[in-house]
Parts: sequence; structure tokens; C-alpha cells
Amino acid sequence: MSIAGFKVCLLEKGRKWEAHDFPTDSFKMLSAVRVENRNVGINFGPKDALFQVHLQDDAAAVTACGLGGGSLINAGVLLSTSARARRNPRWPKSWEEDWEKCESSALQMLRAQNIPLKFQNSKIMEGVLGEEYDKSINNNMKVSMNFEIEQASDSRVSRETGSCLACGNCLSGCPYNAKNSTDRTYLVSAIQAGCTIKTECEVQYVISNKENTCNEDGRSKRRSERRWLVFLNEFEYIASDIVILSAGVFGTAKILFQSQLRGLAVSEKLGSGLSCNGNNVAYVAESSAPLNAIGLNRNQFSNIPFQERPGPSISSAYTSSLGFTIQSAVIPTAYPSFLFKGITTYGWQSSYWFLHGITDRVKRVLGSKSGQEIILNAMGHDDSSGKLTFEKETNRILFQPPHDHLLPRKIEAFEKIAKKIGGVLFMSKYRSTSVHLLGGCIASSHVSSGVCNPNGQVFDTTSPSGVHSGLYVCDASLLPCSIGINPCLTVASVAEHVSRQLVKDAVKSSGTFVNKKFDKKPGSINNGKMDKGFKSEVVVTKETMRGQVGGMPCTAYLNLRFGTNNGSEKSHPLLRGEVGGYIECRALEMEKMYISHGEVDLCETDTRTPYTQYMRYHLLVAASSGSRYVLEGRKIMNPYLLALYAWRESTTLNATLTKINDKMPGEDSMNLKGKLRISVLELLKSVYALEGGSKYKFVFLLMQSLLTTYIIRAPRGSPAKFGPMKLASEPYPHSTIHEIQTEDNFTISCQHWENCDRQLEREEKPYPVLLINGYATESYCLPTEKNDLIRTLLKDGHDIWLLHSRVHWSNPSNDFSVDDIGKIDIPAAMNKIIEFYGEPIRVHVVAHCVGGLAIHISLMGGFVPAKHIASLSCTSSSMFYKLTKSSSVKMRLPLLPVSMAIMGKNKILPMLQESAASYRHKLLKSIARLIPRYERCTCDECEVFSGIFGNAYWHENISESMHHWMNKENLPRLPMAAFPHLRRICNSGFIVDSKGSNSYLIHPERMAVPTLYISGGRTLLVRTETSFLANKYMKLHQPGYRHERVVVDGFGHSDLLIGQKSDEKVFPHIQKHIELAEDEMSSFKKQREYNKYKKEALAWSCDPYEDGESFGSWVLPLITILLLVLLFKLFFLSGFS
Repeated sequence: MSIAGFKVCLLEKGRKWEAHDFPTDSFKMLSAVRVENRNVGINFGPKDALFQVHLQDDAAAVTACGLGGGSLINAGVLLSTSARARRNPRWPKSWEEDWEKCESSALQMLRAQNIPLKFQNSKIMEGVLGEEYDKSINNNMKVSMNFEIEQASDSRVSRETGSCLACGNCLSGCPYNAKNSTDRTYLVSAIQAGCTIKTECEVQYVISNKENTCNEDGRSKRRSERRWLVFLNEFEYIASDIVILSAGVFGTAKILFQSQLRGLAVSEKLGSGLSCNGNNVAYVAESSAPLNAIGLNRNQFSNIPFQERPGPSISSAYTSSLGFTIQSAVIPTAYPSFLFKGITTYGWQSSYWFLHGITDRVKRVLGSKSGQEIILNAMGHDDSSGKLTFEKETNRILFQPPHDHLLPRKIEAFEKIAKKIGGVLFMSKYRSTSVHLLGGCIASSHVSSGVCNPNGQVFDTTSPSGVHSGLYVCDASLLPCSIGINPCLTVASVAEHVSRQLVKDAVKSSGTFVNKKFDKKPGSINNGKMDKGFKSEVVVTKETMRGQVGGMPCTAYLNLRFGTNNGSEKSHPLLRGEVGGYIECRALEMEKMYISHGEVDLCETDTRTPYTQYMRYHLLVAASSGSRYVLEGRKIMNPYLLALYAWRESTTLNATLTKINDKMPGEDSMNLKGKLRISVLELLKSVYALEGGSKYKFVFLLMQSLLTTYIIRAPRGSPAKFGPMKLASEPYPHSTIHEIQTEDNFTISCQHWENCDRQLEREEKPYPVLLINGYATESYCLPTEKNDLIRTLLKDGHDIWLLHSRVHWSNPSNDFSVDDIGKIDIPAAMNKIIEFYGEPIRVHVVAHCVGGLAIHISLMGGFVPAKHIASLSCTSSSMFYKLTKSSSVKMRLPLLPVSMAIMGKNKILPMLQESAASYRHKLLKSIARLIPRYERCTCDECEVFSGIFGNAYWHENISESMHHWMNKENLPRLPMAAFPHLRRICNSGFIVDSKGSNSYLIHPERMAVPTLYISGGRTLLVRTETSFLANKYMKLHQPGYRHERVVVDGFGHSDLLIGQKSDEKVFPHIQKHIELAEDEMSSFKKQREYNKYKKEALAWSCDPYEDGESFGSWVLPLITILLLVLLFKLFFLSGFS
């Protein structure tokens, strides 16, 4: 790839081993070995040790770790692949097309050489084995070593290459630079072509970059077109278009297993087809034959001529007629002999075999002549039925070796050899002792029988193309069967074949790559530990939250790393970070759902809510089923009731789990909501788990942010400066004002928008719509919004009538009640509409808040006949009116009567900050500013309004221009004369007349209309019980009509109509309800269409949206009583009567 001009980065788990690093004695050898014993559950030795020993059940396997892999410690034997292996039905036929070329290229790159002479141990073995073994294999044996230094001048070979000294230490790593391992051949060429190598970087898993969420450096949130993310840990990753896995049989399988758990679709054959190449190892000691099979140290070279030295570790091989091959191997001087004499072996002939190690050591100490020793290695053709599995709890690979039907014959052959050379045979304690692992990700022409195709591309079980574009395997794990001889040349030949096809594919697809070509400069090798010194101010901890999402148990096990630059620039970098870990929700996915990309910000702010602190979590999670989800969560902290809710708010994550629909992105996805909480114990664990040099600074900053939110209560950042309102891009439709004289001689008005669609015949034109506002404020005619309800309904062909009753600021009355609106104003408006169109006309009514109470008074009081109503839609109101606990407490206390007494005769309160106001009005506004409310604002008008009513909307749901218009232009005056009647309704929980009598609910027969009741799911002011009870009331008393109830999540009270997303989340419900009422004959068919708008809420027999009462709700009276005491003092001191 580097030679072809592509930018390549090679990641190596282990370190780079120089010649002087290889162990040359037993003590150094022990520090270069890691043993993972699954039988006793003990692991010891450094993770990046040169020798990796895996013990499980009755099997042992040895692998290498380091830049160069197994070539660092193998014997470098290069034998052509046997005909038997290439005739195996599993062997890919496409490999045969260029096999000779690939094999020749591999021999040339590895600088294969013939062994210059026959060394002593080869001569002994040749005489011992006799005619029953075929010795012709030695004619083709080559080794990847340099016997003549002048031959090492090729530029593709390391400049430091030396000449073989025949010391026999090949199996512990060549300390003289004489071995042509891959780090000195292939990798040297790659570096010269510009490849960058990073050592000590273990790849954990790869994930398809479907979201394009990373940049080339793998650390930022900016979008990238790279196809794959290669993760080194939960936080660090590298983005790439092409990923080639070459981590060995165990390593490659482990990466794919972990990737599969994170949603990578791979073949079910992953881990199958494991072969140990028929490996069995024996040790012969106390031989009387002159084997000369023990390695030499540096001090012995001067005394021993080259031809009398042990030679390369393996210099000869012999093939049995039974189908297996035996090789003798020189024991490196660094190998501790006691390992082969009783610890990992058992004696075969003598019952006193355990004493041999002791007696041999005594002889060596005394200087007596000790017996000769040699290693015997047998290879053959097992049935490749082994299996690799992944233990999810420990993230470890487990292996089960294949069956070897020739094992008894191999043991018999070892025994014969030991007898002939007069030695004691020590056999391995394990049924399989493998140093040549093959398979696990085998190549095949079809996904049903392999993990990769013959070109190394990983099969994709979900893609029409059948493979994962840009994901390859290129190592011994591709081999589908045992080879029967040393597999080094076979593996290199397969790699040559895969590489050639890979380059062709890359060049063909290079038009889709980013920065595919680069200025060719020599590459480098460096330590690539990305977490080492990545950032000086990094704090890590863990967090466990439990709760329910969508009514299902859910637990999030999060690993947090703070100190990154992700997220908002408004909070301190140490309070922003990345998230790893996993989520368990067994009702959704049986396996863990791993976080592939996560962000956290513990102090996020919004200019619309500067007093509120958010702890935001954004998690992209993937499951082994291939499903992907996004978990969005926030901990919302408001300075309400003197931090009474601080613990609950700071430990409760309001979460939304959304399933990503990859196949049909435009379709609606599953959307589950719930709460996750961290317990006291888990919080203490998180604090205890804090690590990092800046952990104390992190705690200080976090506590400082909470103090600012709850105690100091200071707005963060630059408060939103609301300039002149921004009008919608399109001019507002033309309207006509109709003034109406009511029966009590009060002037109200209706604003009329006439639909100008001339194509509609009079009979086809839909019924007009009457809109009734809440208390004094405008919710329908919104000049700042391009899709308010008036514009939306005009597009549907309706004429619109907007009632400005006596509660509207443009028609302020100093003496009225809600009864007057229902009994007089609405009937007068209906009469005007009937007069305009004619008697048969029917009207759709949409009412909000107090307007909803008034229309129910009109209907249930008999002031407007139901025959004139086509449909009724009410938001945050009905014939019932259930307030939140805090609002209900305020209504029950005598705060309102006192306020009315302060106002005196003038019950119209100036709302604008710059408006002229009397002392009474100023006093009332000052008191209103002190009333506790859940969400505070920097706008004075908003503070006064919410002090009087309570928060009417969530600030984050409305635009800044909408907020400015609502508070600076929409409501210059507030008529408060109807508050006493409104208080009686609130305290009763349903509509009553101005005297408090139940005059309306007793007439359900007058409500013969289809109804829709809408509530906000994020309760403010009015509880969801309001719509719940109304819907049940109507279904009970008017079952012949269609009655719907909707709870829209994320909305509060007025923001149902004035929110930025009201046209997407709320208006469709009203539109469909009106549409169904237009044609009752087709209502059943259209009702099925309506179901898609009801995913966020349904009607329930028991209301699931009601929150339980909280302790803080009962503390509010105490605060309000204190304000009342202060108010009375001011009242009497001022001399009011």
C-alpha cells in the first residue's frame, strides 16, 4: 500500500525488539514470557512480553508479541506448501492462479537461503530415523537467515543485518541480527515507502464510521469521510478508509469478536476452522549421542569453529509415511531446562524422571559431563476442527484445539527416537502443544463456510455486496486447513496474494478516499501510546446509573474521561469529556450495548435559560445484533426552592433512547424515554474512582458550578440580548377585524383570515376554525414564526377566526370573570360566524388554557349548541383543570386576595418594564419577582409574568425572537379581574361558575362533539391529568363520538402552540383531528393514518404521565407564607384600607 502511494499507519501491540533486547539467559527469558493459565485463572508476566503462552484445559499454545510477530522467535524455516494442503477441498481455488508468483515473491523478500552445511544434530537425526522417513524435503528447505554478510546489501533489508553465527539461539530471538524477520524485510520496505509504525498500540475493535463523526486525527467531533474507526481503547481511535487485520490467529479473532459485539456483521463461522498444524513437542534429555543441540553464548564462539556449532535452530526435517513431519531443534541457551523436565512435561520411560532435572543441574555445577539434550517437533495434518470463542466477561480468547488422529503415532515415533539416542523422553503434559496456529478467520468462497473471501475481505452478512468495503484480514488466520510443515512461507504467500488484490481494489476505489495520495517521505517507528501524555489535565472516573427507559429496566456503566475539547466552549475543558462503557437493557438487546462514541458536558448552558445548568450526555451505542441506538440524556438543574431539588436533579438523567433506522433513514424510529439515577453508593464509588493529576481541580470546578447554580444563582455566559423581533420570511396573511358588541354592551373583536383558494367549491370547502386564546396572551397569530397554527390551517383550506375576548389586552376589562367569556363572548363570536356564512355552518374550535375552560362553559352551560361545533381541540385545558402542586399551593393560599387588594380598583397591570405604573402596581410586580418559579429568566417581563402565573413554557422550546415578542410586544397590559374566578376553578379542579357552584359538569349530554385534548409531557403549570380526566369523561358520557388524548413529550404549557417545533410535534394532531371530523364516513380509514402521530402518547386507563408528589412541593407554602407576612406589613405600613 505504501509503495502504491497510499498513506499507511501500522499499529503493533508489542514493542520493537532490537538484537540486544532478546533474552540470552534464563533470568532474562523469564521476564520475556507471559503465561495465561485458564485452568487455574492465573496470569503473570508483562502484557507485551515476547513469548505469550496460553494454557487451557489440555492444550497449550505459544505466540509472539512484538514488531515482526512470530518471525522474531520462529526458526525461519521456509518450505513450500505441501500438495496435500493445496488439494484440500477447503483450499481456495483462486489462490492457485498466482501461487507460484506469490511464493517466489515471498522467498525473495525474506531473502531465503540454503543452509551451507549439515550440522551435527542433523547428521545424528538422519542416522537415527533411517529409511522409514523421507529425507528429500531437506533438498527444498530454506531459511530466512543470512549466512553471507555481503548478500545483505539489498536496500529492502535492514542496514544492520549481520551474518549467522550458527549459535542455535533462533527460537529466543536472534541476538546477532542474522535473521530476516519481517521487521527487517517487509517492514523496512514499507518504512522506506512512507509507512508510519506505532508500537505498543493494541487495537481493540473496529467500527464502521456510519455517522462520520470523527476527523482524521480521531479526536475531534468534526465530520470525516473515513470509512472505519480503529479503536485503541474506548476513547482513542484512528480513522481510515482501509483496515487490514494482521494480529495473528488469536489477535485477529479477538478484534473481530469485539467488533461483532459492537454491531459489525460478520460470518457465524468466526472462530471456526482452528488448526494447530498437528503440532506436538517433546524433549529428550540425558542422551549419550553427540547431539550438539544446545545454543552457544558469546564466550564460546572463539573456541568452536563454525562447522562444529549447533547451527540454525532447525536445519533438517523428515517426513513419515504416516503423513507427519519430525524436526529436531536446538535448545536456545536462554531456555530454562527445568521447564522441560517436569514442570510442563512428564517423563516417559523412567519413574524417576523428576530427578533428572536435579541431577543434571548438580552435574553442571560440579563440572561433570552432562547428557545431551534436544527438542523434537512434530507437525502433521489435523482435522482443523478447533474453535476460538470469546469470553465477554474477561475479554479473552478461549481456544479448543482440533482432533489429531495421528497423536499416538507421533508419541510412538518420539519414544523410538529417544531410545535410539539413549535419552530420557519428556512429553508435553498437554494433548496439543502448538507453535503454529492457523485459521479462525478462514477464507472461503461463501459466507456460510468462512469469514473472509479468498482476497481477505471480511464478509458482511447484511450488505448486498457481501463484504465490508475496506476491511481485510491478512495473516495465518485465513488458512482454512493445516499445512503439515512450517507455515512461514505459506502465510507469506497468502499475504502476497491478498496484498496484490487489496492494492487493485484500493486503486480502483481511490476516487472515494480522502487524501489518498501524499508526498512520499520515509516513514518512522515510534511508540504510539496515544494515552501517554495526551493531555496533562485528564481526569477519569466511572459512573453507574440505573433506572427505566420506556418502562424497561436499564443500567448504564459509563467510563468517563474529562479534559478533552469536545462539546460547548462555554464550559471549562475539564468539565467536558468523552464517554465509554456499555448499557444493559435486556428487554431491547440480550447482549451489552457498547458505546462507540460518547460525549459529556457537566456544565452546559443555554442563553435562553442562563440560570439553568445542564449535564448533557450524548451516547452512540451499538449491539451485537447490528442495531444502533442514540442515548441523549440531560441532568437539568434549576435554582428552585433554595436548592431543595439539588440532589434529585444532579443525580437524575432524563434519557431518550432512539433506535437508528439505517435501512430507511426517513422513517420514524423507536423512541423510548425514561430516567436513570445514580445512587449514593455509586456516587461515592465514582468519587473514589477519580484518577488523574487534575482530579482535585475537577472536583473544585464541579462544586463551583453547582454553587453558582443553586446558591449564588447567577446567570452564566452572556445573557441573551433580545433585539427587535425577527419576522418570518413570508409576510403575514391579510386579515379583517370584525368588532362585535356583546349583550352586556362590551366590545370584543374577531380577526378573520379568509382562505383564497378559489378552486374549492362552496360544498367542498372545509369548515372554518375558531381559535380561542389563553389568559390575555397570544398563542396563534405569531409574526415571528413561519409555521404558526393560523398559517398551518390556512394551508389546509380553512377560514380562520381568532377571538379577542374581554381577557385580551386589546379589549381589557376591569370587571369580568371566566363565566363572562364563556357565556357572552364566545356565543357572540359564534353568532357573528353564523351570520357571516349562514345557519348550516359548523365550526372547528381550538382553545388553549383559559380559552379551553371558557368553551366548555359555553357548551356545557348551553350557551353554544353542540350542533354548531364540528370538533373541539384543547391544549392544556378541558372541563377539568389540574394544576401542578406548587401552583395549586399558591392558589390555595391567600396570596391572590391580597394581590387584588393591593391593586385596588385598577385591575389592569402594566407589564412592560418601561411602562408607567402606580405604586400599587410596582409593589405587586416586585412581589411577583420574588415568587419562586422553576425556571428563571433575565427578562423582567418574563420574570413578572411567571411570578404571577408560574412558568408557562420551557424557554428552550421557543426561539429568541419569539421570547422577545411574547414579553416586549405581545402583552403590554394584563387584565387580572378574572383571577378570583380562575382561583375557584383551580381549587375545585374543574369548571365552576363565578360563585364556585358546579353548574356545568352535570350536563355531559351537551358535549356531543368529537374532542381532542393535548397536554405537554414535561409538566408546567397544568398537569397531564387535565387531559386524562377529560378524555375519560367524554368516552364515558359521549361514546358515540371520537375522543382522543395526546401527551407530547418535551413540551410544557404555552410552548405547545408557540414552540419552535410545534408545527412538527403538535399541529399534526390538531390537523388530523379536524380532518377526521370533516368526513365522519371515512373516519375509520383515516384513523389508521392518524395512528402514526400517536407514537409519543396514547390514552391509558391509568395515566402514566403523572409525576409523584415530591417533598419540595410541600415546602413552597412556607416560602409563600413568609412573602405574605412581608406583604401584610407593607400593606398596613402604607396605610391601605
